[in-house]
Amino acid sequence: MKRIPVSLNINGRDYDVFVWPWQSLLNAIRDEVNLTGCKEGCGNGNCGSCTILVNGYTIDSCLMLAVEGIGKQITTIEGMANGTDLHPLQKSFIKYAALQCGICTPGFLMSAKHLLDGNPKPTEHEIRAGIAGNLCRCTGYDKIVRAIQAVANGEQFD
Repeated sequence: MKRIPVSLNINGRDYDVFVWPWQSLLNAIRDEVNLTGCKEGCGNGNCGSCTILVNGYTIDSCLMLAVEGIGKQITTIEGMANGTDLHPLQKSFIKYAALQCGICTPGFLMSAKHLLDGNPKPTEHEIRAGIAGNLCRCTGYDKIVRAIQAVANGEQFD
């Protein structure tokens, strides 16, 4: 079996790569495009560490084939920042110490971005529901929720 050519639009940039027909989008992003911010935690869609946005919706990239990404707008954690200027959610996660080992952090950030893009003023309950597909084995969820709430409340970060 041969690798096949695919064109993926990731963070607004087109990438022409060769993938195996069974290769996950996660592995194509990490191994072929060399964007390594997205992490593999479980490989079966249970942890949310590999969460990315595809056409504006959160997906577990370990469950999507790379060939399914053709013609879609894909956003990874690298696409959240504006150059070297971090997204407010990224700044808030740092300020509120809402991360530890970092495996789950990109997935939480992508889920939080998706939530705030659709609901800029969520309640605590809505935030917890919005990140329910993401698991963290290092820290409690309170700091993560507070970091998301801070952005929703308009807190400024320098």
